[in-house]
Amino acid sequence: MKTFQVFQNAPITEALLDIRVKLPEHITINDIESFYKKVKDKFPEKKARKQFKVNIDLSSKAQFSEVQSPSKIDGYLFRSSIEKKVVQSRMDGFTFNKLKPYNNWNSFSSEARQLWNIYYEMFKPLKITRIALRYINRINIPLPFENFKEYILTIPEISSDLPQGLSNFFMQLNIPNTKINAMAVINETMKKITRDNKLPFIFDIDVFQINDYSNNTENIWEEFEKLRVFKNEIFFNSLTQKAKELFI
Repeated sequence: MKTFQVFQNAPITEALLDIRVKLPEHITINDIESFYKKVKDKFPEKKARKQFKVNIDLSSKAQFSEVQSPSKIDGYLFRSSIEKKVVQSRMDGFTFNKLKPYNNWNSFSSEARQLWNIYYEMFKPLKITRIALRYINRINIPLPFENFKEYILTIPEISSDLPQGLSNFFMQLNIPNTKINAMAVINETMKKITRDNKLPFIFDIDVFQINDYSNNTENIWEEFEKLRVFKNEIFFNSLTQKAKELFI
């Protein structure tokens, strides 16, 4: 397994581990809510997660209208504000979110796995259909600088015949990894300059596998390790040494 540098001040603002499932038909939203009994000591705050559906009516040639269906609870979020983490129990799966500060992969994945085991034992999913890791990074780049590529290598390219100033942008890349049957969705943008004259660069990396993991629940953790390596390859190969020095 590849090893990667661990930063004292990693730019991670949020890490998510997500597992999508198909549940038995007898499982209800009340069953999903009962997950709270198992985790309330560590995740005392409960909030319903509502799903909205919007139907677009194209019957009129002159105009179209949107009709929003009544909201429906499809799961619950259980939060620990003190430890800045959330676990989601839903009809379509499970998610563990850890907000800044993020310690390390071992502690993050270990806690996610413990919580997933509770979900799995309670609801006995028929199959796992998708697994994903998502890391949202905020890199505060000191101003001034002449070119983004002093810090970021995966960045929009502007023609040399155009003005090189960039006041805002949003870029999305979809990168397949056929070796591990995975896909990465990379979103990049920037926020307003901070009071201490730094430019926040948002580097959002979402890596996932879509598969049928029936009777293969233990092996998904081996697949998560592969996704983590993929995510790290994207992160480290997209930054210059100058950028990495900001996290030391």
